[in-house]
Amino acid sequence: MEKVLLFARAEYDARVAAVKAEMVKRGIDLLVVSEPPNQNYLTGYDAYSFYTPQLVILAIKHPEPVFITRKMDRVSAYMTTYLADDNIRAYPDEYVNSTTLSVYEYMANVIKELGGESATIGVELGGYYYSARAHADLVRSLPQATFEDVDLLINWIRIVKSPAEVALMRQAGQIADAMIKRAVDTAAPGMRECDLAAAIYHQQISGTPEFGGSYDASVLHFGAGALALAPHPTWSDKPLAASTTIYMEVHGNRRRYQVHLARTIVLGKPAPAYQKLADVAVEAMNEALDIVRPGCTCSDVHSVFTQALARHGLKKDGRLGYPTGIGYPPAAAERTASLRKGDETVLQPGMCFHMMPGLWLDNVSVAITHSFVVTEHGHEPLTSTPRTLFIK
Repeated sequence: MEKVLLFARAEYDARVAAVKAEMVKRGIDLLVVSEPPNQNYLTGYDAYSFYTPQLVILAIKHPEPVFITRKMDRVSAYMTTYLADDNIRAYPDEYVNSTTLSVYEYMANVIKELGGESATIGVELGGYYYSARAHADLVRSLPQATFEDVDLLINWIRIVKSPAEVALMRQAGQIADAMIKRAVDTAAPGMRECDLAAAIYHQQISGTPEFGGSYDASVLHFGAGALALAPHPTWSDKPLAASTTIYMEVHGNRRRYQVHLARTIVLGKPAPAYQKLADVAVEAMNEALDIVRPGCTCSDVHSVFTQALARHGLKKDGRLGYPTGIGYPPAAAERTASLRKGDETVLQPGMCFHMMPGLWLDNVSVAITHSFVVTEHGHEPLTSTPRTLFIK
């Protein structure tokens, strides 16, 4: 079987070295990595197998990570990672959904083999894929070990993308652009919402003529009519009205790197007040984008946006944006920095954000968003879709 690596081995080695350096700072001997994006970041592993337990074990004294997965998924670990065969471990299928066996006992034995029996072990307690039962089983199986919560340790390292990662983010942005274009070109009165959603999904997987796309880490957010007032709706099978508003957030995904993009489409003629609201949202977003540069803080960006809205008597509840990158369900947001008041995270080149100045007010909403990467002197758009209200 041939190995197919997404990045050069040197890139993975640098990632492992950066994570180990942070582990040393925190006094962590061994790191248990349960989050699929972090597993991908360290090893390259990519398969839809994370619905059953799988872990990457990173030990300070062991040169490579060790990947533990279900037996039938061992082949995916061999093909998509750089790991030596001995560093890929597979547990028997009898552990899957067993009411009497815990796969974390198997995993604990691997940890012991790597010198972790009485080590200080870091775990991702806030992750989506490390349950309370998983932690209890692991603690019970390693009674001499000390456990520390190091949730987001890897997330804060991968918030800064390498040039090779940014290249994939650009491609993901082009897919997002194609999805919005498909939506605008296809939307028409009388068309069922589900048929429009299907066209958007077709474009997501088809990608561009140069490269294909993949499944996203979330779901297409799609709200027509009254449902456009909700930030995270999904489609129905109702026909689109002759005069209505359609909100959607699409997710272009290229080799698991994901870029978000939201737009609002109006079928018919929008009221002047609604057009004004859209113009104000875009104006505020553009002013916030103008100050994005290394050394600026997330709070600084949010403050400029807030002041621009306030000139028009408006305010936005919730954060203005969040970083994205490697994406697996249920979300691509990295759970680290936020573009909001009080977040003093300093922007650095290579950070990628989805700026989401969507306004969901009591009886009206508009969402026109922008994804970007911080550069040495400012920011680079990751999408090229016009920042405007689309009218058909």
